[in-house]
Parts: sequence; structure tokens; C-alpha cells
Amino acid sequence: MGGRLNPRLTSGLMRSCLRFSSLRTAHNAGSTLCSTWSPRRSNPRSFWRVRVEAAASTTAHYGLGSNAIRRYSSLKASVVSDLESRIAAIPLERFRNFCIVAHIDHGKSTLSDRLLELTGTISSSNANRQILDTLEVERERGITVKAQTCTMIYNHNGLDYLLHLVDTPGHVDFRAEVTRSYASCGGALLLVDASQGIQAQTVANFYLAFAEGLKILPVINKIDMVAADVPRVIEQLETTFELDSSKAIGVSAKTGLHVEKILPAVVENIPAPAGDESKPLRMLLVDSWYDSFRGVICLVRLFDGTVRAGDSLVSFATGNKYTVGEVGIRYPTQVPQTVIRAGQVGYIFFNPGMKKIQDAKIGDTFTTIGSEDVVEPYPGFQEPKPMVFVAAFPTDPGDYSRLADSIGQLVLNDRSVTLLKDHSEALGAGWRLGFLGSLHCSVFQDRLRQEHGASIIITEPAVQTKVMWRDGTETVLQSPTDFPEPDDPRTRGATFYEPYVLATMTLPEEYLGRAIELCEANRGEQESIEFFHGMQVILKYRIPTAQLVDDLFGKLKGATKGYATLDYEDAGWRESKLVKLQLLVNKQPVDAISRVVHLSQVERLGRQWVTRFKEHVQRQMFEVVIQAAVGRKVIARETLKPFRKDVLAKLHASDITRRKKLLEKQKEGRKKLRAVGNVIIEQEAFQRFLAK
Repeated sequence: MGGRLNPRLTSGLMRSCLRFSSLRTAHNAGSTLCSTWSPRRSNPRSFWRVRVEAAASTTAHYGLGSNAIRRYSSLKASVVSDLESRIAAIPLERFRNFCIVAHIDHGKSTLSDRLLELTGTISSSNANRQILDTLEVERERGITVKAQTCTMIYNHNGLDYLLHLVDTPGHVDFRAEVTRSYASCGGALLLVDASQGIQAQTVANFYLAFAEGLKILPVINKIDMVAADVPRVIEQLETTFELDSSKAIGVSAKTGLHVEKILPAVVENIPAPAGDESKPLRMLLVDSWYDSFRGVICLVRLFDGTVRAGDSLVSFATGNKYTVGEVGIRYPTQVPQTVIRAGQVGYIFFNPGMKKIQDAKIGDTFTTIGSEDVVEPYPGFQEPKPMVFVAAFPTDPGDYSRLADSIGQLVLNDRSVTLLKDHSEALGAGWRLGFLGSLHCSVFQDRLRQEHGASIIITEPAVQTKVMWRDGTETVLQSPTDFPEPDDPRTRGATFYEPYVLATMTLPEEYLGRAIELCEANRGEQESIEFFHGMQVILKYRIPTAQLVDDLFGKLKGATKGYATLDYEDAGWRESKLVKLQLLVNKQPVDAISRVVHLSQVERLGRQWVTRFKEHVQRQMFEVVIQAAVGRKVIARETLKPFRKDVLAKLHASDITRRKKLLEKQKEGRKKLRAVGNVIIEQEAFQRFLAK
């Protein structure tokens, strides 16, 4: 089967089948129908609507009557209506919107699973692991990439509460997802690993949530581990965040130990969302994604009013007008509803849908047509600033149009990616993509391959540079091809700047020396060292962003045997000695391989380039010279010898002067061929060279 169908729906379907056929026939028909169900892509209502024709043909094939379909449809509708009636009976003061924030790999997604099981939203099954991690790349890498949402109903002291849960990413590269999630929430569970304690991103996520005014509830996870040290973690929470340790809840998300204590604390401590159903609609667009059948689907948070299918809405950002096609909640899959009320978080899509992917602007406010003058738009979200830039090209130039659509759909779901068209003489038409970090770039490439079956050639990550010209004007350069050459007259009197980050590293004290050596080798400047509980150290360095994206975190993990954690934030621009390093093949620059680097790294990087590139270029009929150069100055060189034709093979024992004459003629011919010949470099050579 493609997934687990609701047991109640399955049993109802099988009973209907049994009334019309034998047990074997019923099993075959039921299996055929159930095989189309996917818990991460469907819900009872949309499953039935999309698959009704397939179901009819299936029942006809097995000789079953239409009553089986009607019985299943009726049962499905009753399940949906029961859920909707329970939600409709819950007043706004019994709504609770909260998220889970933590350092990466501290157990956010596992805790989300236990809470969903506790509220009966999903069944207790081994198949339900990280159910909110719906992307293949998330399950493959074991990390959360996209903030995922789910609605739950929890009965506390005889009263139903409507809980809205957001499972957020933990890695710093996806901080924009965390920030947007806070707009939907009134509180946050701050999850800390009992064996690791407070880490770099724990601190960063806490202050982000605190700045948004969220109510913080500390939860200590993995208390069942042998290495767990709960008293130490409690002391860290008190001294680092000044949190009330008496409200800290110790749990094991893996086994479910004490997880039942969390939701009562959520109900009693996190405030209900503000809102008024009687006011005109004020709806915030929090996220969006693309569906092949329905187009752009929007995740929204309602501050005031209500929205239902058929309503006519207008966007404050674009002024475009739309008609709502469907509204619903995620439970945890998409379940249609008649209405979404103030305080809720749900999804909507329009009919007809948005004509352009760019129309779905994250942070946009929607209201009903005619209410524009009385509704104040939401201030929106701060645009994330890309830190890493790469050039991307299709492996097959004929796939450009299809790949452009695929990239556009991914950018719709990840608005922290910037997109500009680009062109390379070596690789053809492509794009200039901006990301929040190296992991962000790698995940985007994996999603493109897994979700769209597309592959691209990615150049080496680069960062922005800034030039202050002699006349005082400034220019920010995103591509190495825009960087001026040393002999450019404009560079006289010009000053170059590169971006820096403030890196915060948390590591055991025994690895402090290695971490300092690594930071110093990467042109870092020490900001502070703080020793805190459990022989842990918080080390802060100002480091060039170019060094950060050159796998600094991987090197730090290696130096500390995997114990270090890293968080960073923008630290502005600093003056620097920057030059453009280029790769030349027979004195012709290869625009796909160029990079702006610090003067101190030119020789090392240049030698690496020519050595690696020589391994991937095929031999020619003439000599190929591979050089790394800064302007006219050659830094390193490798020579690829030509194929050798034996011109003396037919001479046997001829005169020595005849031999010399033929060899000289061959030598002159090679010089002429090298002067007029073009080096043929296959795209696979670029792919292998650019792949790490």
C-alpha cells in the first residue's frame, strides 16, 4: 500500500466490499483503492474527490456495486464533519498556537510525533516517525528543513482546546523559516538535550523567540540517556536565560516518558491568540507551495474575521483580486473545512489560482474586497539576506525551460532563495542563486533532484563584495565576473570590502586550542571566550563570510571530534585585500571558474585549481596549458601533453637528417595547430571539477 489509511475508513470500505463479493475479491478491490492513499499528500476528502473515477472502475472490474463507493463516501464525510463540528464548538479563548524550537538534532520532530499521538491526531505506530518531516531530503538527512504545521484537538479538564503546532528547523541556515513561524505563535517550547545541554543555536533561537514576545516553556529531552545530566541543564537554563526552572519539564520524546505533562503546561501558560471574528478579514500569508492539480496553495494565519470558499479577497501587496476555492487545516494532512476563523492557521487556494508564482508574497495581507480602507495590513517579514551565491546551469542546455519551472516552484516554497538570470560562455544560460548558507544550497540542489528529477551544475560558493570607487560611490558585486581586473583604471584609489560574520561556537574545553587555531587560520579575530557549566566553552570570533562558506563548520567538527556547534550572524563589511583568481586554458579565461579571494590565499588555491582541472580535461592533438592567474600575473601552471604521432615509423634505417626534418615539421605543425585550435572541454569536466 502507498500509505496507512484511517482504520475506520478502511474497515468500512472492506465491510462494503464483503457485502457484494467474496473475501478474496473484496481484499483485491480494497487493496486497489487503498493503494492510492498517501498520508503525506492526501486527506479523506481530496482523496475521494480525485480518485472517484478510479474507484468506480475498480469496483466495476471486481463486480462490485456503487453502494460500496457510497458507503465509503458517507463514512468519510462523517469523519470530516465530526472534526469540523468539534472545532466549531471551541471558542477563541481555548485556542493555543505554539512552536518547538531547539538546536539541531535535539528531538523536535520526535517530540512532535508524540504530541500528535497523545491528541489522537495520528495513531501510535512505528510507521509514524517524523511525520511532519514530509520532504525526502529531510528524511534522508535526518534534519528539518521546512517549518511544518499541524492542528490538534486536546481535551483538558473536560474541555476541548484547539492547538496549533509548528515544528521548526534547527539549523542556522533555515532561520528564516523559524522567524516566519513565530508570527503564527503565542508561545514556544524551548527543547534542550539533557546530554548536550545548551548549544549555540539554542541560544540564538531563544533570543529570536524572546524578541517576538513569545511565552517560553523549557523542556528537557532525552532524560533516559545514560549521559543525561538534568541538574546541569536546569542550572544552564537559569543562568543563561533566567528561566524559572520549576516549570522545566523533563521528557523522553523517543519513549514518550512524561510527554503527557507538556500539553497541560501549554494550555495553562501560553496565551490564546488575539482576534475578533466579527471584524473584517485580516489574513497573513505565512508560507506557500505548489500543487500540480490546484496550483499555488497558501498557508495563512487569521488575525480577524473568517474566510470560506467563495469569498472574494484582495492582496495588499499586489492589489490582485481572487476567489477562494477551498479552505482547510492540516491534520496533519490537508483536511478541507467550511470556514477558518480568527486565531486559526490553515491553508487556502484560489479558483482560478494565482497566475504567477511571484504573486504569493510571504508576509502579504489579504482582506475581503471592500474592506481595504478599514483593515490595517500586517507589517510583513524582514527579507532574509543571502550570504552565499552560486551560479547554476542545466546539465543539458535543452532542459532550460523545464528547469526554470522547477526552480520557480521551489523558490515559491523557499522565499529565502534569490533568483537572477545568468549566462556563461562555457556552460550557457543559467541562474544566479543566493542562499543563507552552504547547507541551504546543498538542500536546494537535493530537492531539485528528488522532487523534480532535475540536475544542475553548481559553481563554487561565493559571497558578495563591495567596492568604494575613487569618487565615493559604492557598488555591491554578487558575481566574480563583475569584479574589476587589476589593470582596470577604475581600481586606482578604489577600496574593496568583504562581509564578516560573528560566529558563536560551543565546544568542550579540551578542544579550545584546536578551535582557536582553526579560527586564526581562517583569518578570524577573537571576540570573546566564556566558560560555563560542565567544562563547556562559548567562543566568539569575527570571521570572513568567505571562510565560513568554505566548509568551516565541517573543519570545526573534525577538530573537535564532532562535539562543536556553530551559529552565526551578520557582522557587516570590512576593508580587505581582494583579487579575482581566474582559470585560463591556453590563455583563454574560463568564466565558469573564477573566484574573488583574499590575497593571502591566491597561491594555495591557484595550485589546487590547476592540479584538479588537469585531471578532468581530455588530451588534445596539441599541447594544452592550464594556468591560474590574477590579472596578467600567472600564479600556477600545469601542461597537458598532446597525443604523439610517430612520424618516424615508416623510415626504418633512413638518414638522420631526414629524421630531424620530419620531427621539426611535426613541431611546427603543433605550434600552428595550438595557435588556431580550440580546446574542447566537455561539461562533465566542469561537473567533476566543481563537485566537492
